[in-house]
Amino acid sequence: MSDTRRRVKVYTLNEDRQWDDRGTGHVSSTYVDRLNGMSLLVRAESDGSLLLESKINPNTAYQKQQDTLIVWSEADNYDLALSFQEKAGCDEIWEKICQVQGRDPSLDVTQDIIDESEEEREKLALALENEAYIKKLLQLFRVCEDIDNAEGLHHLYEIIRGILFLNKAALFEGMFSDECIMDVVGCLEYDPSLPHPRKHREFLTKTAKFKEVIPITDTELKQKIHQTYRVQYIQDIILPTPSVFEENFLSTLTSFIFFNKVEIVSMLQEDEKFLTELFAQLTDEATDDHKRRELVNFLKEFCAFSQTLQPQNRDAFFKTLANLGILPALEIVLGMDDVQVRAAATDIFSYLVEYSPSMVREFVMQEAQQSDDDILLINVIIEQMICDTDPELGGAVQLMGLLRTLIDPENMLATANKTEKTEFLSFFYKHCMQVLSAPLLAKTDEKHGCKDAFEDGSDRNIAFYSDNFQTAQLLALILELLTFCVEHHTYHIKNYIMNKDLLRRVLVLMNSKHTFLALCALRFMRRIIGLKDEFYNRYITKGSLFEPVINAFMDNGTRYNLLNSAIIELFEFIRVEDIKSLTTHIVDNFYKALEHIEYVQTFKGLKLRYEQERDRLQNQKLNSVPSILRNNRYRRDARALDDDEEMWFNEEEEEGEALVPHVEKSKAEDDYPDSYEKFLETKKAKESEDKENLPKRSSSPSFKFTFSHTCPSNTANGTTGSNGKSTAAQTTPANSISSSSKHTSPPTAVTTKGGLVGLVDYPDDEEEEEEEEEASPRKRPRLGS
Repeated sequence: MSDTRRRVKVYTLNEDRQWDDRGTGHVSSTYVDRLNGMSLLVRAESDGSLLLESKINPNTAYQKQQDTLIVWSEADNYDLALSFQEKAGCDEIWEKICQVQGRDPSLDVTQDIIDESEEEREKLALALENEAYIKKLLQLFRVCEDIDNAEGLHHLYEIIRGILFLNKAALFEGMFSDECIMDVVGCLEYDPSLPHPRKHREFLTKTAKFKEVIPITDTELKQKIHQTYRVQYIQDIILPTPSVFEENFLSTLTSFIFFNKVEIVSMLQEDEKFLTELFAQLTDEATDDHKRRELVNFLKEFCAFSQTLQPQNRDAFFKTLANLGILPALEIVLGMDDVQVRAAATDIFSYLVEYSPSMVREFVMQEAQQSDDDILLINVIIEQMICDTDPELGGAVQLMGLLRTLIDPENMLATANKTEKTEFLSFFYKHCMQVLSAPLLAKTDEKHGCKDAFEDGSDRNIAFYSDNFQTAQLLALILELLTFCVEHHTYHIKNYIMNKDLLRRVLVLMNSKHTFLALCALRFMRRIIGLKDEFYNRYITKGSLFEPVINAFMDNGTRYNLLNSAIIELFEFIRVEDIKSLTTHIVDNFYKALEHIEYVQTFKGLKLRYEQERDRLQNQKLNSVPSILRNNRYRRDARALDDDEEMWFNEEEEEGEALVPHVEKSKAEDDYPDSYEKFLETKKAKESEDKENLPKRSSSPSFKFTFSHTCPSNTANGTTGSNGKSTAAQTTPANSISSSSKHTSPPTAVTTKGGLVGLVDYPDDEEEEEEEEEASPRKRPRLGS
């Protein structure tokens, strides 16, 4: 006996009355001491693990269906099935079962009954089968229909429906044969609850046409296809939706359809000429659009049927499709104008990606060596996502999910000779990322995304030229993919964000009228900050990229909505995780706008973190120099900086970058005040001037920040290139809260207040700051008031 005779696939029926594949293995019947009886054992062919251990109970009703199936129930509503690769193996195990139960193996159903009601059903089903009762009923149906006997037809409807609900495979074999099935459908047209009979037979014979896109020469296969379609129609269209008490009545009907599909796919695969001819016509330029549409629809249905195959057979199925050129064929059909064809091609592509994303990735990387970027399969998929005309973007959402699977490192292979993650991500960012991000960059560029400051010095405005719902949905999908990249791609996405100044462009969307899009932009920034990567943190602080977030927070006003909560959560994360560089930047530049928010303690907590870190650094520096130098450092006379102070600042410059952007000097150093008193007077005067020049809000007074840069078309100012050095100096707008109108901060400045930069933080400054705060008008009422 060969192994293939006992090769089986194990199925269990789930709660939705669908068969779940539990694996493929080899079955045997043996005595199990623990179960105290003969049992069916199935061990997985992959690792030898036990897939099934089921005692052959004398009171269990087993059914043999379609020559290669054995189906039975265990416990309550726990249905099992063994699908054999060969009929001989099924017959052998069936004989073992019948031998244990003392039954005749020539019968397809063992007759052991569980309870009295089940016994009556079994007896009725057996009588119907043995007496050819169904054929007699159908003859009577034709007579009643000829004489238009409505009452008799209504009775026949109830009888045929009741026979179906007996849920017996042996009865289905006769009812769904070519000889009987159309009369069964005819009986089911005369539902007494309906005023007029349905016309199901007319639909099946005239409306529904069987199309052979490739001629099928196998008569048995053609008959099986017809039967499966009609039985599916009976289940889905004719029979009413079963009630809670009837949902188990048609489980055998579901199984009948399921295993019919398995047989159809297997028979088509065995036809050597069929698939070859199918793909030859599909890729032939001479094939007309109508013919290609039919081929694509057939291929979609064929792939759907393949989901019923055993894993090993499904592997062979998709490998055959790949060898025949299904992926280049999809490139052709995805570019067709027919919406239905593109939808069918998308479904086929989803089957391939679900089966083996690595197979798809390998194809597109090989394709890149021979084709231009614009005709690569993945770029075709991206373009279809971008160009989806559906107002709800249903197709785009499906394609986005497929792209996400393809770029997910979790399902990428790593072997001794090759790392798929490294190779594919390098390919994707080189050839595809610019296509994916193109709509986002187009909507946020200088021409369309934002306007420069007006000549009168008022705030800049972000102006969307197409801020409609469909565009916002598309941008949200793209942002979702980019956010996924931030979480899973690290190195490649980091380079892309820096080179394109992508975060600044994304934050332009914070001004969209669609709150969900603003939240997507905020989520993108939140994922970046969540990495706690100082490389990202320097990029954010140098570009002052918290400005659009705080502007959106202020514009949101006193509304306690999702946007308000999400922004607060962003700052709370920074506080809890104690991200020092971001905390310093936020407090130095934006605390004046945030200090009045008291309904949460987030911002006061950030200030506390800031002060604790400042004190720690000061104590650390004090302990690192001789006491005589510490005494000299805090002299408050009008002398210029002495050598010790110069040494201190030089040390700071060497230890790390300044926390505020470097700017070129516009005023000579000797223009600074001669004494600390003059410095404070100048500082107060400048703050008063700044307060008068602050832009006015139409609703309630509050702070408003503006972008520190115009939207760049290429590399951002202040971002770092591949060599890790700053690529350009960063400028600061005249109307920014943190900028100076006349002079600029030296490179070693740490804090900026009121437009002038203090060279050293003195302990007594806090008293001066408190006086200034009391004198200054409140910029924004408490959001909690």
